[in-house]
Amino acid sequence: MIELSHVSRFFGDFRAVDDVSFSIKTGEIVGLLGPNGAGKTTTMRMITGYLEPSAGTVLIDGKNITENSVACKAKIGYMPESAPLYPDMIVFDYLCYIAKMQGKDEAKVEKLARECGLSEVMHKNIADLSRGNRQRVGLAHALMSDPEILILDEPTGGLDPNQAVDVRELIKEIGKTRTVIISTHILSEVEMMCSRVIIISRGKLAADSSTAALKERYGHKAAVLVSAGSCTEAELIERISAINGVDSVSRAQDAEKIEADSTAVSVLAHLKGDAEVRPEIARAVSEKGWNLYELSMKKNSLEDIFHEITAQGASDEK
Repeated sequence: MIELSHVSRFFGDFRAVDDVSFSIKTGEIVGLLGPNGAGKTTTMRMITGYLEPSAGTVLIDGKNITENSVACKAKIGYMPESAPLYPDMIVFDYLCYIAKMQGKDEAKVEKLARECGLSEVMHKNIADLSRGNRQRVGLAHALMSDPEILILDEPTGGLDPNQAVDVRELIKEIGKTRTVIISTHILSEVEMMCSRVIIISRGKLAADSSTAALKERYGHKAAVLVSAGSCTEAELIERISAINGVDSVSRAQDAEKIEADSTAVSVLAHLKGDAEVRPEIARAVSEKGWNLYELSMKKNSLEDIFHEITAQGASDEK
């Protein structure tokens, strides 16, 4: 459905996107990720036809978007992070207006109202809607032309947890019959919605894998969080470092503070492979007469994987 082949984009002498290639099939929900300034937004703009590639080709359903701009864009629906709605219009009137511009009738508006969960707010002014319902209106707008490809930029940004759950479920339902690309900085959203992740870093393709494959490759890397009292951080690090199966020990930056013990410190014991060292750590702390407050395994999350991949730059992950 979407195919990028050796795509690059220059702005003057600056190469924002550097020889990126990937393809996305119908029915896939793909997370497009990258740090700020990595080339992710430029890549999205080339997919939508907003920017032309400096080199390479972007194919939409087998057609070059540069040479067949109108036909290709007709297959794409796009919802920006802040949907550009008319706040003084009633939802029904706004969607009818969009429908008329795109050659659709009122029946299409009613169908989208049901699909996007808008039936109960169709009579309200857009200005009076919650952010979650405004996102739904933006999604209905993006779906009005029956696009085969749907591109969503931060679709749950700013929503409360209940609204975010509703929008995620809606996107997953929509994705059963369409190609969906989601750009977001909320990596937990990607884990919940996307079957595949594409990461752009420094303008290059850094990773292109299913979420399961990424976790298989990077997520096995584990550490044990150890919180203990009546010892110094240096003493705890030295003792745990001597345990077989521990690769290295570092300070735990985000560990919860132990309010009841001002001497308590927390460290992360990074493991060699799948070593199980928690019993040995517990014995080591006990033998020293220290107080053990926490001993828990920390597996790499998608956020940890993202940081690792983008820190090391483009890789050969496929």
